[in-house]
Amino acid sequence: MRLTPLLFVLACGGKSSGGPPPLPMFSDSGLAADSGDGGAQTDDSGGSDSGSGVDFCADAPLVNWVNFGEGFLMEACQGCHASGSPDRYGAPEEIVFDTVAQAWSQADRILARAGGAVPTMPPLGGTTEDQRLKLRYWLECADSGT
Repeated sequence: MRLTPLLFVLACGGKSSGGPPPLPMFSDSGLAADSGDGGAQTDDSGGSDSGSGVDFCADAPLVNWVNFGEGFLMEACQGCHASGSPDRYGAPEEIVFDTVAQAWSQADRILARAGGAVPTMPPLGGTTEDQRLKLRYWLECADSGT
């Protein structure tokens, strides 16, 4: 089908080569488990993957609240983490993702639980590698609060 290559290019941020490192690269960084500090392994350069010496954010596509974050959180998280959820299924009352500010205030926690190669959130799974990679681009590479 002719649309397949186009969909592939679009799913990869419009780049046909030189794309981001594969997800298994950051599964070793501790993002899949909560280490208390949020698990994100970045340095002061704004998103360099400290384990590989490669600047993860250097060629990152634009990913932000408007084009990804809000929809992702609505689909994957707000069933339990919306302020108006009729049943939060035990989610802590203070962990709410209704706004971009609320999401960014919990960025490390979101990455640790939903951004790893083996995410623990949502508890029943359902996120794709592409979604987890975009989540990582958003919360590691975008300007805070966007």
